Parts: sequence; C-alpha cells; structure tokens
Amino acid sequence: MIQVNNLAMSYGERILFENVNLNLSPGQCYGIVGANGSGKSTFLKILSGDIHPKTGNIRIPNDYNLGILKQNHFEYENNKIIDVVLMGREKLWTALQRRDVLSKKQNLSSNEGIELSEVEILLSQLDGYQAESKAANILNGLGIRSSQISNPMSTLSGGYKLRVLLAKCLFSLPDIILLDEPNNHLDIYSIAWLENYLTSFKGIVVIVSHDHNFLNRISTNILDIDYEEIKAYKGNYDSFLKAKKLEREQKEVEIERQEKKQQELQEFYEKFKAKATKARQAVSRKKQLENMDDIHIKRSSRKTPKFNLVPTRPSGQNVLEINNLNKSFDDNHVIRDLSFNINRNDKIAIIGPNGIGKSTLLKILTNNLKADSGKINWGYEVALGYFAQNHKDIIPDGTTPYNWLYNFINEKTVTGVRSILGKMLFSGDDVDKSTESLSGGEAARLLFSKLIAQHPNTLLLDEPTNHLDLESIEALSDALVEYTGTLLFVSHDRYFVEKVATSILELNYDGHKYYQGKYSSFIYSKGEDHLSEDISKLGKKNYPSDSGKKPLKSKLNIRQRRELTKELSRLEKKIKQHENNITELEGKIAEQQKQLETNASSDFKKLQDIMAEKEKHEADLDHEMTQWEEKHTKHEEICLKIEAIDTETN
Repeated sequence: MIQVNNLAMSYGERILFENVNLNLSPGQCYGIVGANGSGKSTFLKILSGDIHPKTGNIRIPNDYNLGILKQNHFEYENNKIIDVVLMGREKLWTALQRRDVLSKKQNLSSNEGIELSEVEILLSQLDGYQAESKAANILNGLGIRSSQISNPMSTLSGGYKLRVLLAKCLFSLPDIILLDEPNNHLDIYSIAWLENYLTSFKGIVVIVSHDHNFLNRISTNILDIDYEEIKAYKGNYDSFLKAKKLEREQKEVEIERQEKKQQELQEFYEKFKAKATKARQAVSRKKQLENMDDIHIKRSSRKTPKFNLVPTRPSGQNVLEINNLNKSFDDNHVIRDLSFNINRNDKIAIIGPNGIGKSTLLKILTNNLKADSGKINWGYEVALGYFAQNHKDIIPDGTTPYNWLYNFINEKTVTGVRSILGKMLFSGDDVDKSTESLSGGEAARLLFSKLIAQHPNTLLLDEPTNHLDLESIEALSDALVEYTGTLLFVSHDRYFVEKVATSILELNYDGHKYYQGKYSSFIYSKGEDHLSEDISKLGKKNYPSDSGKKPLKSKLNIRQRRELTKELSRLEKKIKQHENNITELEGKIAEQQKQLETNASSDFKKLQDIMAEKEKHEADLDHEMTQWEEKHTKHEEICLKIEAIDTETN
C-alpha cells in the first residue's frame, strides 16, 4: 500500500494541491485526471521520489519495487533492444552477463566452474531461461517486431525508444507502476495491448492519461486534481464524471436551500423587529442568520477552449483524388500503391501501427514531403488547414503567440487577435510569452488558433489530441462533429476516432483498407476487435497475401445459429426488463427532484431523506443503464454473427 499523508505542493504563490490524504492499494489502477498544469505529473514525481513535496510525506514499503517510465533513452544507444529490456531486472541481468563471460572461456578454473554452476542455479531461480522470451513478448505487444529486437537502440526513432523503456519498466517485475501519458508514444494497437497488461497486473498502477477510452478500460479509481485538492473516486472515468456532476448539483441544491432559508429569516426580522410582542423572536432570527456559514462552490482549475472552426466558403464536391501513391525511406516502403477519394464533408480517420506512413501521408498532402510516385489532385476551392504532430514544424522559436498569430489573421487588430487567443485560453501576459517556452498543450492550442483564424474548409490533423487534457479533447471532438468542412486526421485515441470519424482508412503492412462508417462498425466488419490481438499478427489477417490465398472463413453452422437465436431471445427479454426499470426509476427521480425544488419547509430531515432516496434511485438507474448497454451491445454482436452465418449459408 502507498500512504499519502497531508501532502501539499506549491510553486511560489500558486497552490497545486494541499491536505492530500490517500491510501493506494494493490490490485487497483488509479487514473490521474485534471487540467493541464494542475499538477498531475508533479504528483507522479512526488510518488516516485524525484521531487519532494512542500509538506507531508509518502510511505511506500521498503521491499516494493517501483516501475517508472524514464526518459533516458539516449543512455542505451549502443545496447541491443532486447538487452535494454533485460536490464530491467538488475540481478538477472548481472547473472546473464556473468554467465556469458564464463561460457566464452576455453578453460575454466575449478573456482570458475563452481561459479558458473552457481550462476546457472541463480538464473533458474530468477526464471532466467524464459527471460528473453518474456521480454520479446512485451516488446512485440508494444509494436517492436521480433526481427528488430537484436538491433541496437540507435536504429529506433525517439517514440520507439520510449516503447523499449516502457517494456523495460514492465519487465522489471514492479509492485508499483507509475506512468505519465504513455499513450503519446503508442499507436492504437499497442494501447490496446497495454490495456490488457495493466488490467491483469496485481500491483498498484498510477497513471496519467488523456485517453478517455483507455481510462475507462483500465481505471478502478480516479484521482481528480481540482480545486487545489486531490480527491479519489471509485470506478472508471465515466463513473467519475457522473459522480462529480452529481456532487456539484447537490451543492447547488444545498446553496439554493440555504439562500431560501436566509431570505425567510431576513423577512421575518424585517417584518417583526418593530413589534414588541415579536421583538425577541425577531432578534433570535437575526442572530440565527448571522451565525449561518455561507456555502461556496470553489472555482475549478478546469477551463475549456472554444474551437470555433468555421469555413469561409465550401469546397467543391470532389475534395481529393489519390492514385497509386508510393513513398519509401531507403528500404522501408511505408506507403504502397495507395488510392482513394475524399468527398466534401467526409471525416476520415487514418489508423494503423506507428511507422506505417500515417504522418508521412499528411506531410505529402501538405507538400512537406515529396512522394516517390503517384498522383494527388485537389478539388475546386479547397482551402487547407494543417495541424502538425511536431509543433516545432510550424511554430518557430523567437516569437510570441500574439505576434505569430497576427500573421495569419485578417482582422489585424489587437482585439481580433486577442479574441481568438482568448478562446484558446491565452489570456493576460500569456499572449506575450516566448514560443519556445510553450508547453505541449499550449502549442497545440496555438496551432488551433491559426486554424480558427484561417477558416479552412479542409482540415488535415496529425494526432491533434496528444497534448490536450480531457476537457479540451471533448470540446475539440464536439467542434469537429459540428464542423461543416472536410476532415482527414490521424489519431490513436479510440474515443476521439469513434466520435468524430465517419470513415476509416486503415494503413497496414499488407496495404490499406477503406471503410465507410463509424469506427465501431469497422471493428465489427472485421469479425472481431483487432485491437486485442498480438501486434505481430496485425496486418496479416484480413488481406490477401502475395500468394493470392484468401483468408479462412469462420466455420459457422446451423447449430451455432440455433444457439445464437436462443441467446438473442433471452437477451431481448432482459433488455425489455431493464427498459421498464429505467422508465420507472426516471419517474421516481423526477418526482423527488420536484419535491426538492418546491418544498419550502424548514424540515431539513425530510429534505435529507428525499435527497438520500433520490441518490439511491440515481445509483440504481446508473446500474440499470450499464446493464442495458452491455446487453444491447451483446445483442448487436449476436445479430452480426447470425447475419454472417446466413450470408455464408446462402
């Protein structure tokens, strides 16, 4: 267990959090959420011992091993990738090194022979003979192919080096895993693998992430950094959102009730203070009024930007035609014979493993890279807006947000520039800070300021959610759903992809696949959720191989259809029952809300009883809704399976 006692942290006059008391238990995964700059990474660094709090302390048992994702990837440039992972277990690595030294000797002395025997026994105790296989499995899951693991670290890009360090962290047999936004370095497949790993982990996981789906799948608890405190909530991210919203609603009801009571006391005092027979009672009411403490709702640190993305004019119907596009880097053929069309108002998500050419494609389309061959034809009146994954590609050093944005805005006035920057949460002196000092989130919001100013009708976005907090991601996804232009974007955030995209372009090792429809429908069309598969199998399953062999069909038969039909009937009855329960509970909650709003009585006990009963019914409603959603999803899955059987039979 990790014990957090009276923890406080501040920088100058700015308080991040104070009076924090938490117990973090094994078998639990704690997702840390909060606005950018609220102190999420700082809290992780305090837990790891990298920095010391202002006051308070952290208690971790001495025999607990911490697994921390460190950013020291250049330290291992000349080491083999597999060796870097094995170094995660220091005792095991030392034994492996010593065995290699002794095994290479032609003639061993008697003492060396004894030492070699002792090393072999130690390796057996440390499960050393399975170590390389286990390390390789972790690397495969994180997107490092088996053919790469004997190469030196220097052969990998920065993002892939960080994957190796993540593998090293996971391989170290930690009791506690501390991770700060690991999703930023992973693709959509590796994130799914990491989810499976963390959900089966028996120790303590504390993780910062801005990925809605990821937090929902792995979190058993949410640590919310807001109002200068850290508060723990049971359940995943969606449960936390509901609980926090309910807390605020209850506080508002409490404030409204108190204000009504204060008004009654004041009116009584004003009415009877001059009457001798009521003077004593009036004074009593006055004292009661003066002794009442005001209830305040603290100001949240969360702020939401306004992504006002409005095209000046529409493009033509045919936005883009790509024919037989190819791009290689030396022997690495990243884009192979890519052909597809984009029409006005399409919103296409490009997905696939890292290194497959997603960002390369966007750079080619924006003339930041040249294709080896193929044709690109942009349509009539297309006005492009580009969001680069590497913000330094677009935002230079040596300027300020105000001066940089001024170059791209038509309304060249102080008010016009500051208005757009204000919508992106740049206020006061923030507009004049140096661009080289911008955080990742600030740089991302500044890039969107430019897109707001340019009013493009076609957006090309490369990992736009990487440095945004959860509230900003939600606001951006809402804005892009409402966006009346055309959108082509790369993202590994499944929640974002599912919400925004109307079509999917999957780039894979065997080519590409274009699917018109939502991401969830795309997954169903493949017959199973490919995100749960081993990364080494991806791209080999649903495409023709070079030999022309077709993928095997599932051996579905009539007996399976009969069993599925029975299950479907059972589910439909349960779904109907849940729907009835939901309707009944919603009616009760509405009636209780009405009682709370209209009850002017001073019988606080009665009001508390109504509130408690309402909270119970709301909890029951959440449970019924969850059960209904799960059974409805299962119902859809079974219908698709039956449809597949019927198609195969016919």
